[in-house]
Amino acid sequence: MNAAELLLAAGRPDAIALECGSRRLSYRALRQLVRRAAGAWLRRGLAPGERVFILAPDSIDWVVAYLGVIWAGGVAVGVNPGLAAPELAPILADSQVRFLWCDDELCAPMQDLLAGHGIAATLVAGGASWTVELLAAHKPEALPRDDEDPALWIGTSGTTGMPKGVVHAQRTVAHAHSFATGVLGLTAADRLYASSKLFFAYALGNSLFAGLRAGATVILDGEWPTPQRVQDIVRRHRPTLVFCVPTLYLKMLQSGVAHGLAGQGVRHFVSAGEVLPAATRRRWREATGLAPVSGYGTTETLCLMLYGDDDTGLLQPTPLTEIHQLPNGDGATPQRIWIRHATVALGYWRRPEAEADGFRQGWFSPGDQFLRHADGRLEYAGRNDDMLKIAGQWVSTLWVEQSLLGAAGEALQQLAAVGITTDDGLAALSVLAVAAPGREQDAARKVADAIDTLPRHRRPRWVHWLDALPLTATGKLQRARLQALHQEMSLRA
Repeated sequence: MNAAELLLAAGRPDAIALECGSRRLSYRALRQLVRRAAGAWLRRGLAPGERVFILAPDSIDWVVAYLGVIWAGGVAVGVNPGLAAPELAPILADSQVRFLWCDDELCAPMQDLLAGHGIAATLVAGGASWTVELLAAHKPEALPRDDEDPALWIGTSGTTGMPKGVVHAQRTVAHAHSFATGVLGLTAADRLYASSKLFFAYALGNSLFAGLRAGATVILDGEWPTPQRVQDIVRRHRPTLVFCVPTLYLKMLQSGVAHGLAGQGVRHFVSAGEVLPAATRRRWREATGLAPVSGYGTTETLCLMLYGDDDTGLLQPTPLTEIHQLPNGDGATPQRIWIRHATVALGYWRRPEAEADGFRQGWFSPGDQFLRHADGRLEYAGRNDDMLKIAGQWVSTLWVEQSLLGAAGEALQQLAAVGITTDDGLAALSVLAVAAPGREQDAARKVADAIDTLPRHRRPRWVHWLDALPLTATGKLQRARLQALHQEMSLRA
């Protein structure tokens, strides 16, 4: 099989595959451009299995270059174009990248980066020169690959440490649309839009891959998402399925954008990347008439593996997903889960210890903890580091966050809880919070009142107020930095 060929097999020739700004591309035209891109890569000497990094804002050209790599037998890697050189250089060096495709604006700094770090990769400029190259390229047939051969890499978000290169097989795209079709009712008539960017697994798997596999239309945007930008995209392109992260849903509520999305033709809003607070879900339903479907997935699974569609916050497997927990728990203590699905990755690039811990015979365990309820549904409790035993009882920092976020409502912009070991060796909770603009006193009062209502073992010992919390390039909270941030704030106090 060839993953790129399979992705482009379902769409009707005249149906619109991609939209970006004023540009629209049919499936017939997309297939032809991807084949020409493959010809361009082969003419440059790309060999099967070699890595090509795609470093540019989302665009139709991004998709063509990316799928062209896979069509030609290479391995495509989408990379955040906003990464600073000190972050990008070691990733490029470790990956043994063969080509680096980027837009014109990034060519000069990328050339300096490659030369300055002795990275033997060839820079390929996008833009007009790439268009000329495509016009001159031949259109080869897709290179057949084994189902288990690598097709693409995705970098983890780095929320708990250094990013890892996740290696996905050719077969990963075969059922990339199982969540969207089985839960959202995705058909070829739908129009998908993800506010996250294509270097992020959430958008790549659940919007681009799922949409193409179903022969639907995928809407792209090269700009970074803001509440107003999302509103503009929805009004202009009329997506029927919208994928966002909880932080952006909250910002759209706080800015008043959410009400403007009602009646715009959206059938489902989906939230993933982090836990969606119950209060945010409730307020979104009040504003738009549609409560977001909550999803859980990882870079290693590509697509969403668990979902919830009610106010309990409990999750169940998406179609074709198998979930297993080791039968050695007491029923009251959260445990790791193991996941099996066709989209589960092969493993990590050069991270044998992490791979041995998380991957076993087609199953993957993300390291997150879940509590299984009597009806079989799962309650997310965070990673092992998010679980603390305080006064002899288990406490999840996520549970505390949900309680405080729900109580404070619009007065809060961000909040995170983190476990701290005190000087006497005991576990305690610290909260780091950001108030909504102009709501500082109101937020402080509401958080303090909410803490007083918590069971004593769940009450944070410290509350620190900041201007912002550290986020990854994909907008997720960098939990690995929270303990150091607590120490820094404690020293200032």
